[in-house]
Amino acid sequence: MGKVVSFTNKKGGVGKTTTVVNLAAYCAELGKKVLLIDLDSQGNATTGLGFSKSALKKSVYSVLIDEEKVSSNILPTEVPLLDILPANVDLSGAEVDLVYKHSREAILKNALKEVKNNYDYIFIDCPPSLGLLTINAWVASDSVLIPLQSEYYALEGVSQLMNTISLVKQHLNPSLVIEGVVITMYDGRATISKQITAEIKKFFKTKLYEIVIPRNIRLSEAPSHGKPISLYDPKCVGARAYKALAEEFLSKQ
Repeated sequence: MGKVVSFTNKKGGVGKTTTVVNLAAYCAELGKKVLLIDLDSQGNATTGLGFSKSALKKSVYSVLIDEEKVSSNILPTEVPLLDILPANVDLSGAEVDLVYKHSREAILKNALKEVKNNYDYIFIDCPPSLGLLTINAWVASDSVLIPLQSEYYALEGVSQLMNTISLVKQHLNPSLVIEGVVITMYDGRATISKQITAEIKKFFKTKLYEIVIPRNIRLSEAPSHGKPISLYDPKCVGARAYKALAEEFLSKQ
């Protein structure tokens, strides 16, 4: 049965989507069957894997709101063993539409039962907010993976995030755990980056991955070409970091 992992941070611009896309691609490259669910209405994971949000008829919105089957909305990607349940422009209205649904927090969890046995991992790219879409992701998940930027404000929102995860664990999903924390956009030349990393290590201890993701121009270019870094520039420093992170992630399973 596939393990479901939510990639989450309530702060935008921390490398969350870059991390979920590239970790999914490298886990697939390492032989794991992976489904990536784009639950962020910005749809960056969808475009980052080469799909046009505006042209798509299949989407996670159809699953959540129109009660279509997950299997009817999954698309194969350019990466062997990696599928996507994409986002299209309709997802921006999903938070409001979900309010009127019965058992609205568990819609995604119930929908995923159909395909859970078909995958080794199901990765969910959550929106940078703590609304109903994120709650749906956490209720459906076994664990949460948190990308954190090594900058001054990184730890500021973490306590609120941890409190909300705690509430979901208490009331909706008792088995939810923290999968791990990955430091992104790391600048080894900046003293502040090293200091913040030390603080994050103190806070998360063994949950912090040893592999850190450096700032890398090739990583930021890849999405505009609709490719994960493994296909865009597999030899760059960012690609090597994400491949190593995938190996570390899989070694802890």
